[in-house]
Amino acid sequence: MGARQQRCAPFFLQNAVLPGLRRGVNPWEILAAGFGLANMLLLARRSVWNFPAGMAMVLILAGVFWQGRLYAVAGLQIFFLVAQAQGLWAWIKAPASNGAVAVRHMPRRGWPAVIGAGVAASGLLALLLRETDAAAPLADGAVAGWSLVAQLLTNGRYLQGWPLWVGVNILSIGLYASQALWITAGLYVAFLAIALYSWRRWQAAA
Repeated sequence: MGARQQRCAPFFLQNAVLPGLRRGVNPWEILAAGFGLANMLLLARRSVWNFPAGMAMVLILAGVFWQGRLYAVAGLQIFFLVAQAQGLWAWIKAPASNGAVAVRHMPRRGWPAVIGAGVAASGLLALLLRETDAAAPLADGAVAGWSLVAQLLTNGRYLQGWPLWVGVNILSIGLYASQALWITAGLYVAFLAIALYSWRRWQAAA
């Protein structure tokens, strides 16, 4: 293991080298991937049970991303844990039919605030990360900032959260692949496909 991995050895298992990969794959990524896929598939079905799976995923990914020096995304997982809890509470109280919560459209006048919040959050995080040894401060900050906004729209059951998730997933694939987080990068390829599918399903239900 490299020095970076050795510092995390008390908690993370030693990486297992898979055929065809230059670097190891952290087995915690595999566990997070399983919870992440469950989270997204349940979210596509508008099931409130997506949130417990999401909580398990973000707790694991917080450690994985910190190990990879993706500090903004690591810290973002703590926000997601709180946001998932808030979303769980909101969805439990939301109108539902056959276990699927009702979805809605965000008013057009809300877009300037959404775009402004995403740009501001991404820029602020990128500036902060440039003062650290973050591996990719601009991309890291963008993923973190726009994910914050997308999660809040999802908690509000707004259809317009899905185009943001599509963009976040595309950027995330490149970011995690660049840090050899192969399982996580592959997970976000699946997230991208599920986000496109979910966008269509929510459109039909909105």
